[in-house]
Amino acid sequence: MSDDDLRARLAGSGFRLTPQRELVLRAVQELGHATPDEVLAEVRQHSSAVNISTVYRNLEVLEGLGLVRHAHLSDRAPTYHSVTDHEHFHLVCRECRRVVSVEAAVASGLTDRLADEHGFTADIGHLTVFGHCADCAPEEDTP
Repeated sequence: MSDDDLRARLAGSGFRLTPQRELVLRAVQELGHATPDEVLAEVRQHSSAVNISTVYRNLEVLEGLGLVRHAHLSDRAPTYHSVTDHEHFHLVCRECRRVVSVEAAVASGLTDRLADEHGFTADIGHLTVFGHCADCAPEEDTP
């Protein structure tokens, strides 16, 4: 998204493209998946005038405008990612903490069933599935 498109989108919702807001959005885009602390560390490489509350406020505004999303990839702070990326959900290995992004279409059987049986539209972008990756999966005991 160009700066002009971003300015227009923000202005249409009553916001300005402040230098801090632009730094926060660019940090999320560059990092891929990032916690607010990771966003702050990235932003601080360009401006020491930004603090963690500024990061949280701007992430909230950007999420409200549909420019970033968050998911809970751990029991800690949410992880943010840009919506310019493909729609996806996350697999998180409980052992090595590796995060894999999976195309939303992979969950279509589940989302279709939820819609058919419960009249429920799932927000797959917030979905995180915890388990074990192939490298960390416990080996099955065989007789």
